[in-house]
Amino acid sequence: MPEAWSDKRERQYEHIKESLVGDGKSEERAKEIAARTVNKQRRQEHETESGKKRTEGTGNPNTPLESRTKEELYNRADELDIDGRSKMSKDELIEAIRAKQP
Repeated sequence: MPEAWSDKRERQYEHIKESLVGDGKSEERAKEIAARTVNKQRRQEHETESGKKRTEGTGNPNTPLESRTKEELYNRADELDIDGRSKMSKDELIEAIRAKQP
């Protein structure tokens, strides 16, 4: 467990780990899943530096833009340096990405 975790997150980690071990997962696999789960929760609640940044990725490049989440489209627009992306709807992001992609 990382030292940066709060008491609440440590309890959450232990609970998840014990539950997974009880369900038949190995100790190592349970530790990994519990840590990933707690870290994901911390990011979603902006308890980490990276949680303050959009971290979802840009989505699978082989899927149509319409199938991606708004968060993924935002991140792709960020990569393409599209101005005004934070105020755009999903449809506007798709249109701007298509106009800017090579």
